[in-house]
Amino acid sequence: MSNQIKDEEGVVGEISKKQPDAFFDVLHKLIRTAVRILAVLMVFVIYWAVADVIWVLYDHFSAPPYFVSPTDDIVRFFAGFLAVLIAIEVFINITLYLRDDAIHVQLVVATALMAVARKVIVMDYNDMSPAQLWGIGILILAVGATYWVVAYFHKGEC
Repeated sequence: MSNQIKDEEGVVGEISKKQPDAFFDVLHKLIRTAVRILAVLMVFVIYWAVADVIWVLYDHFSAPPYFVSPTDDIVRFFAGFLAVLIAIEVFINITLYLRDDAIHVQLVVATALMAVARKVIVMDYNDMSPAQLWGIGILILAVGATYWVVAYFHKGEC
């Protein structure tokens, strides 16, 4: 999949790095610069999140009782790790956009699926109503089905 636009004749084309119109060329360069800035900021977020995970682990395991964790703390550790992995996926989305000037739908949906999975893993089910659980279940099925459809129809294209 790619970012497509129609010209005056209705012809669909790619949004390229170089535009025939000087005004749009400047606008596209500004957008690409903004995406590069987002990529740099995302790297800072990833390192900040890794440092946070390290700090939480150190803080937890350096206090008595040593190297003993209740289940709630282990779920918090998983949440931190998964948040870092999701941030890395977002960074990959950004860099692929810069490289190909296209949105890779399969990767975006996979990132969404990972974010939903993270939510399910860290969720406190004691505070959830049945309607909320049904909603999350339907969301998981919808995102999973979307991923399957995109992967099925775009084999080898992403």
